[in-house]
Amino acid sequence: MVNLQQPSHREGSRLLLVDSSVLPEVFLRVVEAKRMLAVGQVRSLSEAAKAAGISRSALYKYKDCVFVHNEALDDKVITLSARLEDRPGVLSGLLNSLSEQQGNILTVNQNIPVDGVAAVSVSARLPLPMDIETLRQNLLSLPGVTQVDILSTR
Repeated sequence: MVNLQQPSHREGSRLLLVDSSVLPEVFLRVVEAKRMLAVGQVRSLSEAAKAAGISRSALYKYKDCVFVHNEALDDKVITLSARLEDRPGVLSGLLNSLSEQQGNILTVNQNIPVDGVAAVSVSARLPLPMDIETLRQNLLSLPGVTQVDILSTR
């Protein structure tokens, strides 16, 4: 996405989705510099600019305005609540099942078991199309999973 205005004019800015093949190479190099910083390949903006083959001023000018479109955002994000028996491998089985559905686990929060059952909430990104009720039934059929509720989808 390319922001048509400078960062200081954000309130009136417009975002566009543009094919990278028609953009000046500097934008692609800015994206690469930001990636290198994010993964720890370089430690400073100066180092990132040098490694990407652009000037520091170009990186500073565009770093807050050029982003890579995350195609995964086109997927469905679900948050589910489950009750799991307190025994080894039950949570792992639930997470593995989501992974087998091409799910990317975003968050996991498990409470301490009470009366032999632990409450867990999981957020995951799943590819579209996804039949949520079928997914819920599949998770519910796993050994040790006693309840599954879908809290939200987007």
